[in-house]
Amino acid sequence: MKEFFSHIRGAVVSTLVLAIVCCGLYPLIVFGISQLLFRDQANGSLITSADGNVRGSKLLGQAFSDPKYFHPRPSAAGNGYDATSSGGSNLGPTSQKLDNAIKERIAAYRGENGVSGTEPLPADAVTASGSGLDPEISLRNAELQVRRVGKARALSEDKVRELIQQNTDGRDLGVFGDPGVNVLQLNLALDQQR
Repeated sequence: MKEFFSHIRGAVVSTLVLAIVCCGLYPLIVFGISQLLFRDQANGSLITSADGNVRGSKLLGQAFSDPKYFHPRPSAAGNGYDATSSGGSNLGPTSQKLDNAIKERIAAYRGENGVSGTEPLPADAVTASGSGLDPEISLRNAELQVRRVGKARALSEDKVRELIQQNTDGRDLGVFGDPGVNVLQLNLALDQQR
């Protein structure tokens, strides 16, 4: 019986030591290192306005539909840009529902941006992403929206293009992927042009 209690005591002590190390010390060390070396990323890459209010994250797309703003890539996350329902539509390439949705988006995009029926549209203008929360659009998508945004804000197209360039991220590691325009940052920059 004495040996049994010795084993129980060893198991309880081992559990307590592992709980303190794994559930206390290790998370505190990781938290401290992340706050010290990667503060912005560890806190969600938040974008704050001049008055200190959080406007969003550089990593999550938001819905913009007003003509004076650049519009993001369509979202299939929940009712659109719902971070609690992140995900794609799961509709395959042969889906009639997907085909109809894309045709509707093409017509709406061409109408609101004054794009002719023969000009090709970038895929990110009419298709939702896998996460539904993409924060960026392609340079071509942004370029097609310049006329509408400039007109709605009474800004020159050159000024709007300048803001696009200022809010364009380069390729990953300088060689991978295509440059993208962060929609939230660009729209906040537009709001500062008053």
